[in-house]
Formats: sequence, structure tokens, C-alpha cells
Amino acid sequence: MTSGLPLFFVITVTAIKQGYEDWIRHKADNAINQCPVHVIQHGKVVRKQSQKLRVGDIVQVKEDETFPCDLILLSTSREDGTCFVTTASLDGESSHKTYYAVQDTKAFNTAEEVDTLHATIECEQPQPDLYKFVGRINIYLDRDEPIARPLGSENLLLRGATLKNTEYIHAVAIYTGMETKMALNYQSKSQKRSAVEKSMNAYLIVYLCILISKALINTLLKYVWQADANRDEPWYNQKTETERQRHVLIRAFTDFLAYMVLFNYIIPVSMYVTVEMQKFLGSYFILWDDDMFDEELGERPLVNTSDLNEELGQVEYVFTDKTGTLTENNMELRECCVDGHVYVPHAICNGQILPGAAEMDMIDSSPGVDGKEREELFFRALCLCHTVQVKEEETVDGIKRGIHQGKSTSFYISSSPDEVALVEGMKRLGFTYLRLKDSHMEILNRDDEMERFELLEVLNFDSVRRRMSVIVRSSSGEYYLFCKGADSSIFPRVVSGKVEQVRARVEHNAVEGLRTLCVAYKKLTHEEYEKTCRLLNSAKLALQDRDKKLAEAYDVIEKDFILLGATAVEDRLQDKAADTIESLHKAGMKVWVLTGDKMETAAATCYASKLFHRNTQILELTTKRTEEQSLHDVLFDLSRTVLRHHGSMTRDTFSGLSGDCQDYGLIIDGATLSAVLKPTQDGNNGGNYKEIFLEICRNCSAVLCCRMAPLQKAQIVKMIKASKEHPITLAIGDGANDVSMILEAHVGIGIMGKEGRQAARNSDYAITKFKHLKKMLLVHGHYYYIRIAELVQYFFYKNVCFIFPQFLYQFFCGFSQQPLYDTAYLTLYNISFTSLPILLYSLMEQHINMDILKRDPSLYRDIAKNSLLRWSTFIYWTFLGVFDAMVFFFGAFFLFDNTTFTSNGQLMATNTQMMFGNWTFGTLVFTILVFTVTLKLALDTHYWTWINHFVIWGSLLFYVIFSLLWGGIIWPFLNYQRMYYVFMQMLSSGPAWLSIILLIIVSLLPDVVKKVLCRALWPTTTERIQTKRQCLTAEQSTIFMLSQTSSSVSF
Repeated sequence: MTSGLPLFFVITVTAIKQGYEDWIRHKADNAINQCPVHVIQHGKVVRKQSQKLRVGDIVQVKEDETFPCDLILLSTSREDGTCFVTTASLDGESSHKTYYAVQDTKAFNTAEEVDTLHATIECEQPQPDLYKFVGRINIYLDRDEPIARPLGSENLLLRGATLKNTEYIHAVAIYTGMETKMALNYQSKSQKRSAVEKSMNAYLIVYLCILISKALINTLLKYVWQADANRDEPWYNQKTETERQRHVLIRAFTDFLAYMVLFNYIIPVSMYVTVEMQKFLGSYFILWDDDMFDEELGERPLVNTSDLNEELGQVEYVFTDKTGTLTENNMELRECCVDGHVYVPHAICNGQILPGAAEMDMIDSSPGVDGKEREELFFRALCLCHTVQVKEEETVDGIKRGIHQGKSTSFYISSSPDEVALVEGMKRLGFTYLRLKDSHMEILNRDDEMERFELLEVLNFDSVRRRMSVIVRSSSGEYYLFCKGADSSIFPRVVSGKVEQVRARVEHNAVEGLRTLCVAYKKLTHEEYEKTCRLLNSAKLALQDRDKKLAEAYDVIEKDFILLGATAVEDRLQDKAADTIESLHKAGMKVWVLTGDKMETAAATCYASKLFHRNTQILELTTKRTEEQSLHDVLFDLSRTVLRHHGSMTRDTFSGLSGDCQDYGLIIDGATLSAVLKPTQDGNNGGNYKEIFLEICRNCSAVLCCRMAPLQKAQIVKMIKASKEHPITLAIGDGANDVSMILEAHVGIGIMGKEGRQAARNSDYAITKFKHLKKMLLVHGHYYYIRIAELVQYFFYKNVCFIFPQFLYQFFCGFSQQPLYDTAYLTLYNISFTSLPILLYSLMEQHINMDILKRDPSLYRDIAKNSLLRWSTFIYWTFLGVFDAMVFFFGAFFLFDNTTFTSNGQLMATNTQMMFGNWTFGTLVFTILVFTVTLKLALDTHYWTWINHFVIWGSLLFYVIFSLLWGGIIWPFLNYQRMYYVFMQMLSSGPAWLSIILLIIVSLLPDVVKKVLCRALWPTTTERIQTKRQCLTAEQSTIFMLSQTSSSVSF
């Protein structure tokens, strides 16, 4: 009963927590499954629950409604067969994306017309990729042979997305239920366990071994004791003769189990419940932190899992994305370069800013008629080569956006901030993109004349090609293919143009930290256009390997370009990003930037964010260098360079800012990283390359990895995690391409930014700005770790104090398995008497003021490497518990050393005039125990509030009141009254009071002396600050008292 009740309590609390979370999920499921959906049946619109939708049902969705499943768009209320959709619930992008109905079905606008449609759809099996879909629709009109049309992601409306600015649509269900792409993305994350949890489990194994050892020792000693015929089983154990005749092994095993039950309290089962409560409740301190509230977004931090709170205080490596994480992802066109001539919005060419210069002056200043035509073609290319949408007005939080001085004005929206920046920049340069209407793109040139271009084909951007193209036909009938993309993907495909001048400007802008794109074009004849159409349609209609065939078609089409120029877009550094990185460095963390950008742009951002300093020696491990030397030679050269200064000893992880050390910064690109990680066929050097690379990284204060694919980001994190030091890693990013490294790192943090919410959804924590990482780690992480470390050590300590006297008592009761404590005390010790003080401590303790933690990041180093849960600390707490337990037991034992019989036959302790008995002795030991472990926690508390006082002193008062009631009343439901009047009898003895106080002082004294000596002789940085603050507080109090005295005298 006494063992089962605490275990039952632990399981019940855990079950309630899990049950509550399941209930919340069940409610959310019902809300989705039972929401009404409009379905067309027999030419009429009927309502049914979304859970009853089946593949092939034709659904009608109205504006602002959410799509109940994955749908193929058949028709819309718009004449051009398009609709606008927001996918904020899928990827967080609030911009309006355009989706297209099948050309041959867009005329079926009413329920009756849609019901007459006969078609079949062939498509791939359900896939989790949100941005990929391959299918084909066969439409049966008034002919035997069907018309086959390709279906792609532009026709697929995903479950969870919302219809916008379109009155209604008709679509056919293609994937339903758990086969929808959104449902397939509900993959379970790998279980992450903190270093504290691993330490807890290791300590638990040690205590389990101690428990088994105690049981074995007592079992063995019992039979040694009973080997003497005069020391058989005591008569009060009520053993029957049958039991006595059992085989000795069976009796020994039974006794062993009995001792296991008697000593099982040394295993702190309730600790796991307390830890769960501490993590769950403690996570609200992040949610409630006003300093981390973003007024612009109106968002607070999110805690997706509370199991890793303390891991925030143990981070050694920080892996961060660049765009949208270190930078704002708020793009602005800084300049254009056309044939070597530089254009800045609202300025004149070649970067010269003229006060009051008009846009016309800037354009007319370009030399030559041919140059002017090229400039206009460049501006037209940027006005046409994009997927930007134009909106007249939009209501956001009750404010109409796009209304200026009472007149409706247009604004641009796109899933890519770069495209919006380019189109807005062109508007400032005199070429305004107006709209896409009836498959025609309309632009307003510098003479306020409207030009119309028919949009024929869009070759969408992808991360492999790193470019996009459009094919348009001008009003004069000329065909143009305009292309924009990264310099590495455009320059190799250019056959003419001023390549060197543009390349020089691109490299200059990249060094300045600007995002660059190159623009090229070529004219097509009608025959070439027809050939291009056939090639694209053939690839689009393929059901197998459609992406591969499209990529091959794009590769054939996008070549033989004429280079027009390049653009430079600025992505500003986030507020306080540099200060945050500098603080992380001072805290002993190594910061790596993992980005897909080119090396020069990323390096400039690293200098601006103080990841690299001007005195940092940059080491390059790039494709350019490995082309000149072999990878083997480059790695060994870099290794010799970093080890020459440090000797054969590698720099410690936390000495990165030592003034005596030369700072090194490493830059590596994706191609070289693949070569480093790729095992060689002979197997001789593959592993060595990786080890040499890690050795170089250990001696660098910062590392920049550029041109990284998402999978490579995760590979780097995994590589560092698996290195011999096994450091704690943190990954932070804001885009879908950062999800892999966020899931791989020990702690994943997503930023709720402009690249969507996929990173935030898949992360352990989500914040709105990179600068909030400083407080999350240096303050919250620090507090979480010291609180839970004390909680874990304290639980093991107080359980040793609790059960070791029980072990010692067996030597004095003939190893009869007689419990020392009453049943109520055994049951309530961990549940009631000592649980609340440590829970409140683990929620509220602040050993140092948070302002000091933010101001002095080096304090983070004091808790690094799981320092508060090392084996030496664990052994100290265990031996302290054993010492205190021996003081309790033997102190109380010697108190009863002299006993005499009274006239009525009772045994009386002559030195205390207290009735002596088993339960009196146990109650005295238990009283000293409860007061000692509670006061030990009080001595460790630095941050006192009224709640701490109430809980600590209230727990002691509760124990006293409970003992008085438990022993002061004859309870009718009990079969025994062994505790009746025991506690009052004990308290009635004056010497007993003195002994209790004395034994408590003796128990606490060694720990106090140890702390005083350590603070005086070997203080940590934290202890020095605590001492300094206490002295300052005392000094201020003295000054205040003197000033008060002075005021009184003068008055």
C-alpha cells in the first residue's frame, strides 16, 4: 500500500496530463471532421460533413472558406479561370497565390453544368511534397476520343488553404482524409532527450543498483543472524510452521523481495512527475515574456515542446540561416547594372545621386540610342519575368491597404519578396507593371504609354536551376524569352553581351552583401516557339518522371542568351543581430552560418553581423581553391595553419575569444563539403578528411557554409553532433529549407518570418526575431538549467536521507523487515511533505538577476557541459544524504541510550522523560528528516518571494498539524492505533526539542561550511557576482539607515 500509492499518484498525474492533451486533440479533430462542405449532386448543391467526402466528389467552395481536401480546380467565378489562394495555414505565406482551372472545364460555371461534365483523372499516389503534383485529366466531350490535359501543382488546391478574392470555385476531390498532402506531412518527429534527462536516467540506474545491494546485504545478514538457534524468526512475525519448512532459496527470495519493497523509496518515482510539471509550467515564462513580444506581428514566442527547456542552457554550437534569420528578408532594390551602366532608383547613372533628379533625367542620361533601347528592354524584362500579382486594395486589421488620398492605388504581392522589390524598383525607374488580364501582361512605360505582352509560357523557378523564364509575344508579334536567375546559372548560358562589366559589378555588389540576379533574353522565331511549346507539352503530359523531363526541356530551351544586366537587392540585417551573435560568442558558443547564398554575399553579412571581425583570418575551403590544389593538400594546409598557433592542442570549445589566440574563420561551400563527407573508394582517406575538417572547425571561432542545400545543412549538424565531444547543438531558421537542420539539432528554433511558418511549425520553440535568441538562451536557458539541476540532485538527496535510516534500523531489529516510519509518513513524504517547496524552487529560483545575465554572457559558461549534474556533484549530494541520515538515526538512537521501566511497565528514556518505543523513535527521526531537507532547500534559495515563504514554512507547519491530528485522534477506519499520542508525547519532552534543533544544525553544518570555503577559496564567476551584489546591497542599506538617522537628527 505504502509503495503502491505514490506510484499510483505518479501514474495518475501523468495519465491526466496525457488524457487532457488527447482530449484537446480529439476536439480539434471533431471540429475539422464535422465542418459542413457544399457538394454538387444531381445538379444541386447539398451539404455534408467533411469526413464523408469521397474521391471524385465535386465540391463548391466560396470566398474565405477553407478547402476540405486536396482538389483539382475545374472552374471559377472569374472569366479567366483563375482563383487566388492563401496558404498561411500550410506554410505561413499570407500572399495571394494564383491557381488555374483546366482550360477545357473553366466554362462549366453552374452546378447544373458541372454535373454534366464527364472526365477521368490519372494521378500519382499520395505524396507529402506540398509543391509537387503530377497528373492528367481526360475530358470526354461530344466525341469518342477524350481530350488529355496535363495537371500540375498550379491546378491543385491543398487542404487547409483558403480561397480569396474569388466568389466561388468548383473542384473535384483528388485526395481525402489522411491521404491529403497536409495529412501526409504530419510525420512524427524524432524523440529529443535533454542532457539532464540522460543524467537522471544514469543516476537512476546507480540508485537501482544501491537498492538491489541493500536488499542483498540485508537478506544475507538476516540468515547469518538466524544461524544461531537462539535467534530464530521473532514470534511477532507470525510465521507458520509451513512457511518455516519452505526451501531456503524460496524463503531467501521472498525476503529479498520484501527488502526491495521496504527500501524502494530510494528510487524517486515522484521526481519524474515533478520534472514534468516543472517543464510544463516553466514553459509559460517564455510565453509570458513581454521582452520577446513582437508588436509589429502581434506574436509571442511559441513553445512546441517543453521537454527541452533546460537544454537551452547547455548550447555549445548555434547553426543559423542567413536570409530572414540574420537579415530581415525585407528586400529593396538598390541598383541595376545595364551594360556596365549603373542605375539607382531616384538617382542618376553610375551611382551619382543628384538632388532633385527626376527619373526621366536618369534614363535620358544613358549614352547612345542603342544603349537606351537595351535599358528599356532590361526594364521590360523585369516587368514581365515574374509571378507578381497586382491588387487594388486590401483590408488588413480593419485598415484598407492600397488607398492613397481617397484614391485606389495598386500594390504588389508575391510569394517571393525579391520579385516584389524588383517590380517596385522598376516602377520607381519609370516602368510600371499594371496587371495580368486575359493572359496579357500590361505595363506602363516611361512615356505613360501602355504596352501589352501576351504571356505564353512560364518556366517556374526551382532551387536546382536557380532561375525562371517567361515567353511573351509583343503587340508587334515578336516572341521573347526573358530569363532571370543567379549569376552561376545565367553566365554559362550567355553567348553575347557585356559579360565582364556585368560580372565585375555583380562581384562588387556581392561583397557589399547585396543579393544579385542576372537578366538575359533571346528572341524566338515562330517556328522556334512552336518547337518549344511541343517540347514543354510533351514533358507536362508525362505521368512518369515529369520533373526530370521538364528539367531536360528547360535545359534545352534556356540557352544562347544575350546578357542584359544585373540587379542588386538589399536584405537589411535584423535589429540587434550583431549584438546577439557577439553575446553568443562571449557565452562560449560557436556560431555557424548555413546559407544557400553565394560566398561573397554571405561573407559580407557575416562581417556586418560581427560573426567575422576585421582581425579574423579567413580560411577558404571552396571549389575555386580545390580546383587549384587537391582537396587533400588544401585540408592539410589549413590544418597546419590553425595548429601552428595552438600547437598540437586544439582550442577548447569555450576559449574562442581568448585574447592570446588568433581568431580564424572558415568558409566552405556545398560542393566542397560533399567531397569532404564523401567516402573514398579505397577507404583510406575518407574518414580522415572528415576528422581533419572537424579539427579545423574546432579551432575556428566561426564558420560560414555557403551554397548549401537543405539536406547538407542537416548533414553538418549531424556531423557536429556525432563528433567525439558530442556537443549540444541548436539550429535556427525561418524557411522550409531550414526544417531539416531544425529537426536534426538537439534544439530547433523557428523564426516566424516572411519565408513561411514551416520552420516554426517543425521547431521546438518559435520566436519572431533573431535578437530574442539572446534572452532565450542567456536568461531563460540559464534559469531552466540551474532550477532543474537542483531539483534532480535534491530529489536523490532527500530520498537517501529518507531511506538510509530504514537500512540502518534493520541492524537493530534483527533484520525483521520492520519499517522505521509509520505508513502515513511513508506514503506522504514525497507526495505532500517535501514536494511543493522543490517544485516552487524549480519554477521561481533566480540565483542572479536577469539583467546581469544579459549584461554578462560569460556567466553562461559556469553551467556549460552539464556542470551541475556531473558525477562528482552527484556523489557529493549522495554522501551528504548518507551523512545526514546517519546523524538523524544515531543522534536519535543515542538520545534513547539510557532507558528504565516505569511502575506500569512502560519503557522510559530517563534523559528525556519520554516514552520509548519503535514508533516514537521513528517519528523523532522522521521529524528531524523533514525539517532538515526543507531547511536545506531554504539555504539554497537565493530569490525569496512571499510564495517561497508560504510554501516552505507552510510545508513544515502542515507536517506538524498533520502529525498532531494523525496521532491525536482515534480513527475508526484504522485497524491499529499505533501512532496514537506518539507525536504529542515526543513534543512534550524539552530535551527532545533541544535534540531536534541540535541534530538539524549538525546535519546542515557540513554543507554550509563547504559552501563558505568554496566561495572564499575557489569562487565561480556566478558566486563572485552574488557576493559582490550582497555587499552592494548591504552597503546601500547602511547608507540608507545613516541617511535616515541624519534626517531624524536634523529634524
